[in-house]
Amino acid sequence: MRRAIRFKLNGESVEAQVAPHETLVEVLRDAFGLYGARESCGQGLCGCCTVLVEGTAVSGCLYLATLAEGAHVQTVEGSSELDAVQEAFIESSAFQCGFCTPGFILMTRQLLDEIPQPDEEQIKHYLSGNLCRCAAYPQIIEAVQLAARKRRNA
Repeated sequence: MRRAIRFKLNGESVEAQVAPHETLVEVLRDAFGLYGARESCGQGLCGCCTVLVEGTAVSGCLYLATLAEGAHVQTVEGSSELDAVQEAFIESSAFQCGFCTPGFILMTRQLLDEIPQPDEEQIKHYLSGNLCRCAAYPQIIEAVQLAARKRRNA
C-alpha cells in the first residue's frame, strides 16, 4: 500500500508515492532522478548514500522515506553553483572514481557547520563513517582543510 509524502527536496516542495518499506535513497533515485546518493553496502556503513535531513546526515539506504514527511532533505545535487566544499574537493583532487564523493561532500558540509576549523584528527573522526574504495583519504583531508579556509575567507 503506497501513500503520499510531502517534503522539501533541495528547497522545493515535492510529493512522492511511497511504500512503507522504501528507503529515502530509493525514492530520491526512482521518483526524482537524483543519483548522487548511491546504495552500496545497504547497511549504513559506507556513507555512499548520505543525504541531509533537517541538516543532519543520515544513511539514505536505511532511512525510511516515510520519515521524510514534512522534512527538508538535501542532496549533493541541491545547489546550482559549486560551494566551497565542492570547489575544495575539485582543487584537491579528492576523488578518483567519484562513487563516494557525494557522501563525503555532505558530511564535510555538516562537519564545517559544526566545527568551522577542524584539526586533522577531528576530520578523520568525523568522516570515519565514509569509505573511499580508491583510498583518496589524504586528498579528502586536504580538501576539508581547504574548504574550511575557503569558508573562513568568504
